[in-house]
Amino acid sequence: MTTYQTTGLTGPASTPTVAVEPLVLPAPARGEDLHVRIAAPVTGTDLPIVLFAHGFGSNLDGYAPLVDHWASHGFVVIQATHLDSKRLDIAADDPRRPRMWRYRVEDMRRILDDLETLEASVPGLAGRVDHGRIIAAGHSFGGQTAGILVGLRVRDPQTGIAEDLSDSRVMASIQLATAGKGGDELTPFAQQNLPWLRDQDFSHITAPGLVIAGDKDDLPLSTRGPAWTSDPYTLSRGNKSLLTVRGGEHFLGGISGYQVTETTDEDPARVALVQHVTLAFLRHVTGIDHTDWETAQSVLTDAHHLGRLESK
Repeated sequence: MTTYQTTGLTGPASTPTVAVEPLVLPAPARGEDLHVRIAAPVTGTDLPIVLFAHGFGSNLDGYAPLVDHWASHGFVVIQATHLDSKRLDIAADDPRRPRMWRYRVEDMRRILDDLETLEASVPGLAGRVDHGRIIAAGHSFGGQTAGILVGLRVRDPQTGIAEDLSDSRVMASIQLATAGKGGDELTPFAQQNLPWLRDQDFSHITAPGLVIAGDKDDLPLSTRGPAWTSDPYTLSRGNKSLLTVRGGEHFLGGISGYQVTETTDEDPARVALVQHVTLAFLRHVTGIDHTDWETAQSVLTDAHHLGRLESK
C-alpha cells in the first residue's frame, strides 16, 4: 500500500513498469511523424488505457510524476508529442499554427486507430490491454484536448463552426488546470494568441469527469482569475467531480516533471494529492475499485488543508 504523506490518504501498492519510446506513426497530412511513448506495468491483464495530452510546449517525456504513478498502479499510459511542442520548434508563421488545437485531437484519434500496432511494439504488452476502458487526460492545453474527446465543442477560429469531435471510444476524462469559457472574459493576449479559446461549449460533456483546479492559478488568459479553470466542472453536465488544490498554481505543485524549473508552486504534498485523487478516480471510473475514491470524497472536505473534492 502506498502512503501519501501529509494528504492523509492511502492507495494500492505499486508494481514495476516498462516504458518504450519513441514509437513512430506516419502522419503525412500533419507534416511531422507522430512520436508516441507508452508506459505500462510489467504484469497484469485487462489493463485500462490513459491517453494523456501534454500542456503547450511540452512533449512525450513530460509529466512523469503522474505518468509513472498511473502506470505503476495498473494503467497503460500513452503520450504523444504534439505539434506545439518546443521540441519541434515550428515557426511562428507556420500555416499549421491556427489549427494546433485540432491537430492534437487528430493525434489522439490516430493513436486510438493504431492501438494494436502500438501495443505490439512494447515487449510483452500485446493482448494485455482493455480497449473498452479508455480515459482521456491532459494538463492545460492538453485538458482542452481531453475535453474535446468527450464532447467539448470548440468554435474553429478559421471556419466559425463548432463541430462535435468527440470519440465514443473514450469513456471519461481528467482535466488538470484547464481553460474555461471564452468570450469577453479572455484577455487581449489570449484573444490574439490562442483563438481556439474564444468560444468553448462545455454543455455537451456528459461523460464522467474529474476536473482539477488550483485556487492560485491566476493565468494571464482570463480576467476572472483562478475560478476560470473550474469551468469544465461547473459548465458541463453529468457525473463530474472537482478537486480544488489549495495554494495550487498552474503546475499544481510540480506535476509536469521532476524538478522542472517552470513549477512556481513546488510542493511534494500537492503532487501527492493530485496523484492520489487521479488514481482513485481512474480506478473508480473503470470499475477496478471504489474504496479509495469514496475515502477521498469523505476526507477532502472544506477542513482539509490541501484540497477540497466535490461532486455533482
